[in-house]
Amino acid sequence: MSADFIPVITIDGPSASGKGTVAQLVAAQLGFHYLDSGALYRIVAFATQQNNIAWSNAEAVAEYAKTLNIAFENEQVLLNGQNIANEIRTEEMGKGASIVAAHAALRAALLDMQHDLCKTPGLVADGRDMGTVIFPHASLKIFLTASTQTRAERRYKQLLGKNLPADDLKNTGAKNSYQSILQDLTERDARDQNRASAPLCMAQDAILLETDHLSIAQAVSFILQQYEKSKKTT
Repeated sequence: MSADFIPVITIDGPSASGKGTVAQLVAAQLGFHYLDSGALYRIVAFATQQNNIAWSNAEAVAEYAKTLNIAFENEQVLLNGQNIANEIRTEEMGKGASIVAAHAALRAALLDMQHDLCKTPGLVADGRDMGTVIFPHASLKIFLTASTQTRAERRYKQLLGKNLPADDLKNTGAKNSYQSILQDLTERDARDQNRASAPLCMAQDAILLETDHLSIAQAVSFILQQYEKSKKTT
């Protein structure tokens, strides 16, 4: 079946908006495949750092990314056969992902990989440019967001409640304080919105979903309802 006829739901939004959690649950409810595009950039940030390639070196980052063997299996994120699911979920790798994602050459290098993940019975893809660049003809486009303050509070509580790698646990009082997270998110938003290649923006045909006062379950329910509506109009 052509990818043109495979239903795709895109969920774009800024860092820490909850789009990943929501997207996974929507995919599970529908039995669709799930694409966490942000994980791809975190993987590249991790791999390049491990090989002493500066995140700011656009050409070197893009060329090295082409050599990587990346796979997603259940809860595992495999880089050249090694599960690095925990390693890429640090705040440092989140920052690195935001930096390398600004490189047009890297975004081009990862384009085919993302398209290849569009398979039957359907796909739920979350990221920054899923609905604007990667899957512009998606069946349903959602732009999921919340205020910077709300997102910082959620990320802070998330970090307090999870088992973090040693590098994130040390100096928790400063590195992972609410204020430092708020500043980091503000800087990431600016990078994502102002980059020359595929900046973060809401697609013209996307539905805005503000989650400041919504639970995860409510956000998931809203998207499922919108998807059912979209099927009736196609």
